[in-house]
Amino acid sequence: MGTDELYPADRLAAARRATAAAGLDALLLTPGSDLRYLTGYDAHAGERLTCLVLPADGEPTLVVPTLERPAAEASPAPATGVRIVDHADGTDPYPLVRAALGGPVAAVGLADRMWAEQVLALRALLPDAAQRLAGDVLRELRIRKSPAEVAALAEAGAAIDAVHARMGEWLRPGRTEAQVATDIAAAIRAAGHVTADFVIVAGGPNGASPHHGTSDRPIGAGEPVVVDIGGTMPSGYRSDSTRTYVAGGPAPAEFTDYYAVLHAAQRAAVAAVRPGVPAEAVDAAARDLIADAGYGPAFLHRTGHGIGLDGHEDPYVVAGNSRPLEPGMAFSVEPGIYLAGRHGARIEDIVVCTTDGVTRLNTTPTELIAL
Repeated sequence: MGTDELYPADRLAAARRATAAAGLDALLLTPGSDLRYLTGYDAHAGERLTCLVLPADGEPTLVVPTLERPAAEASPAPATGVRIVDHADGTDPYPLVRAALGGPVAAVGLADRMWAEQVLALRALLPDAAQRLAGDVLRELRIRKSPAEVAALAEAGAAIDAVHARMGEWLRPGRTEAQVATDIAAAIRAAGHVTADFVIVAGGPNGASPHHGTSDRPIGAGEPVVVDIGGTMPSGYRSDSTRTYVAGGPAPAEFTDYYAVLHAAQRAAVAAVRPGVPAEAVDAAARDLIADAGYGPAFLHRTGHGIGLDGHEDPYVVAGNSRPLEPGMAFSVEPGIYLAGRHGARIEDIVVCTTDGVTRLNTTPTELIAL
């Protein structure tokens, strides 16, 4: 899978057309996933300005610090047709942005997560231009993954599955969550990820907090442990998968009862995925089963989030999102049940909506795993 497949040159043309259709004169993108999506350049975010200037009807220009020009030139960006200009350390880069914009500018789209100091500098540069979110333009391009992007997500899924498959090497009673997490983080990188983006190891009552992280609390025998892990691959695409484990003894009967409910709910939600189904219907497929079993209030979060160059992106699988699913949409299906002060469980797969149904990109077992 070459970078020309993951980051094709025609994306810039599509983005220019979408920019014009949105009534914007240009997009201004600082380092982040939108910049990488359009150019393949994984730019460093720092106090020195890096900005892709994408006029609706002009040549795209990548403004970079001189010391980062070699990295920009070594990236896929030049092959996409982007012109690179650089600014020497200590000089004002904003005139280069203005020159790259060309003629009059009435409205620009800014990277959704641009730093405030850059937003304000661009407001001073273009005092008469309305500022809007570039995400409103680029979301529709990014929400449907190309075959190359699906392959990249599948590669990420296989890499994180390989880490879950090794959990018995690390997770055992008496070890702390933090000790287990250190081993997992190293394994995430060893499995092919560039970075380990998050490692949640949540034993016993900590498992009832969906975003717990880790602690120095030892894992107890027979205690449910939620392990939610993910990282970024060299392609830029992300992994994210959760499994729930029990080590050193049988789980509490109450836990095994509701884990069976959760398992059925996660399978039902995955099975509900197909083109034309509203995103909220996938959420309902899981939530209704959990609520019918009496655990509705214990399912604290949405069923899923999109994934790609960002760990969380559109589409969101949540009540109120009536958008129909389309082939190429990739997202998590991760219902959970959390009993405060006792324990919790979550099962998470990344899936892709296909032309006639769904493909799971995580293929490890979703049953309760006894180590």
